[in-house]
Amino acid sequence: MSSALEIIDAAIADLEAKLNLAPGGNLTTKPTTAAAAAGGKQPTQKKQQDQDQQHQQSNSDDKNKSKKEKKKTPAKPQKAKNAPANVDQPDICKLEFKVGRISKVWVHPEADKLYCEEIECGEDKPRQIASGLRPHYSLEEMQGRRLLVVSNLKTKKLAGFPSAGMVLCAAETKEDGSEIVEFVEPPEGAPLGEIITFEGLPLPEPFSGAQVEKKKVFNACADGMKTTEDGIAAWNGHVFMTSAGPCRSETIKNGSMR
Repeated sequence: MSSALEIIDAAIADLEAKLNLAPGGNLTTKPTTAAAAAGGKQPTQKKQQDQDQQHQQSNSDDKNKSKKEKKKTPAKPQKAKNAPANVDQPDICKLEFKVGRISKVWVHPEADKLYCEEIECGEDKPRQIASGLRPHYSLEEMQGRRLLVVSNLKTKKLAGFPSAGMVLCAAETKEDGSEIVEFVEPPEGAPLGEIITFEGLPLPEPFSGAQVEKKKVFNACADGMKTTEDGIAAWNGHVFMTSAGPCRSETIKNGSMR
């Protein structure tokens, strides 16, 4: 008959076998789930805090860097006011002629010869221009008319009306001393706002209104601006051109333009 000690040894051996323990080995206990969780959580929190501090430091460095870069950015050079575009170009290229259309016209209330017009020139809003054309055109003939606008002249008041440019016309003196005056007209396909070029000359680099006035550019060009034998507008033989063809007077040939 087995003794009580043998029974206890047999039970221990059986337990060691079930727990895969070496005979006579020590039984070690695993940390509890709560302890493991508590033990693993602290390093994770510390790591997150370290990352947050690094992120804040990085943002601070980026802001400081951005401020330094802004301070280092050189200021853009400013163009000198009223600097001549190109003093060596032909005089006619110092003027700017645009294709326009009269969208509104009315009689000047205080001047017998003046019309007041709003002219669309492909700009943000119509230009207001006064023209001494009442002896030559009726209101109906003015309305909707396509024409050329000298668009880089200083705004001047004509009988109190601020005129931002002038319309270009051809003129012919008759035998009795009276004048025939007609618009210089662009071809039908030329878009509003198109800037006139001159056949055989470089592209215009228009002066400012102040420069045109100071240098008397329009006066310098006046003698050379005439219509040809075919009624085509030209300056010293260089034709006023658009993308759709030349500009012309309806009937006036070899006439001055102004």
